[in-house]
Amino acid sequence: METSKNEQFRDSIGTIDTEGKRSWVYPKKPSGKYYKYRSYVSYFLLLFLLSAPFIKIEGNQFLLFNVLERKFNIFGFPFWPQDFHLLVISMIVGVVFVILFTVVFGRIFCGWICPQTIFLEMVFRKIEYWIDGDRGKQIRLEKQPWNAEKIRKRVLKWTIFFIISFIIANVFLAYLIGGDTVISYITGNPLDNIRTLISLTIFTCVFYFIFAWFREQVCIIACPYGRLQGVLLDNKTINVAYDYKRGEGEKGRSKFRKNEDRNAVGKGDCIDCKQCVVVCPTGIDIRNGTQLECVNCTACIDECDHIMESVGYPKGLIRYASEDNIAKKKPFEFSARIKGYSAVLFILVGILIGMLFLRNEVEANILRLPGQLYEHKENNIISNVYTYKVINKTTKDITDVSYKILSHQGAIKLVSNHNFMVPKQGLAEGTLFIEINESALEKDKIKIEIGVFSGDKLIETTITNFLGPRSYR
Repeated sequence: METSKNEQFRDSIGTIDTEGKRSWVYPKKPSGKYYKYRSYVSYFLLLFLLSAPFIKIEGNQFLLFNVLERKFNIFGFPFWPQDFHLLVISMIVGVVFVILFTVVFGRIFCGWICPQTIFLEMVFRKIEYWIDGDRGKQIRLEKQPWNAEKIRKRVLKWTIFFIISFIIANVFLAYLIGGDTVISYITGNPLDNIRTLISLTIFTCVFYFIFAWFREQVCIIACPYGRLQGVLLDNKTINVAYDYKRGEGEKGRSKFRKNEDRNAVGKGDCIDCKQCVVVCPTGIDIRNGTQLECVNCTACIDECDHIMESVGYPKGLIRYASEDNIAKKKPFEFSARIKGYSAVLFILVGILIGMLFLRNEVEANILRLPGQLYEHKENNIISNVYTYKVINKTTKDITDVSYKILSHQGAIKLVSNHNFMVPKQGLAEGTLFIEINESALEKDKIKIEIGVFSGDKLIETTITNFLGPRSYR
């Protein structure tokens, strides 16, 4: 893909030195058009990430992933264990969308949308630039002895990092157990919820470790998406790419010389200033081509455009482009691969939307009590005992709930002997008896349809089995 014959950089990752130790990255503070756009996107996403678990739609938390209680809300839609198939389809839609996006635009998700990148680059690094200064000052501060200035800056930075990590941990917990629950814990006595306090402390330490020390290693080592892109990218994928045709020329890159006609001597437009390297948050050289460490953050594009503008050369030496666009000047086109992924995504989204509209807001299950046979009562009445469960997925209580047999003549008797109520976002369960006259049984095992009523309004139907004497086979 590129003209460089030295491929040794692919033998190790950019954040590990020749001795196998961590090579700390001190990126130059980025600036430029793309960085400004990324900042706007990041501020919007930060606002969304921090507020989503506290936003409610018709009483439902906007986003909730309560694994312990098996309650999930996605964009205000509640998903119960009975809706697990919908949750699975939603996740498949998300995966297919990410795959399609990667096939077309490469790892743009990592640079523009990923929470790891947003918090690291737009929150923690900005604080670091404010306290420690830009790249040169950070390097000098790291090398200088522990004097009053270094201690003051380190303590201040680490304290702010810990406070922000604590805030992130609270928001993360709100996604898991609910925003209202977290607020009640914050406003109450922490010792009353010691288990939650321990969990919060663990989350805080994890986030602090990630953003204060592990940093870009998450993208390079821990995140599987970086490996996935190697399978999904091809020559038609639009990536942050270096135009090696223009940058190298016939005789390669060289330092800038004023009033030199580089085209006449066969030199490329790259003046080998290495600014694209020093601004990279993962410490790579984009001129070596597509690499695992690249998160498509566009910092090198902005920096290279600034350099090209300062020396009077056209911008776009590093830009969003595909390999075919650079090598063959071919414009972007929809390949059969992209069309295939798009068709699959369209079908899955259609199925999901249809299933969401067809989903019942109330779900009832009536099951025969395991191990119990029928009971023969007087007047030829056959009785079966059942357990029932009614799930209310709405944000309003359902009152005066009762059962009626719709398919046969018979009676339903609740153990409680009165109608019941199903709380909002909750369930009601209990025991009931179904009684049918023996003469109405065509065989020893029949299916009966039961209606669930709120007052006189039918809100759900369900089917269950009813057992009778074998003589009716």
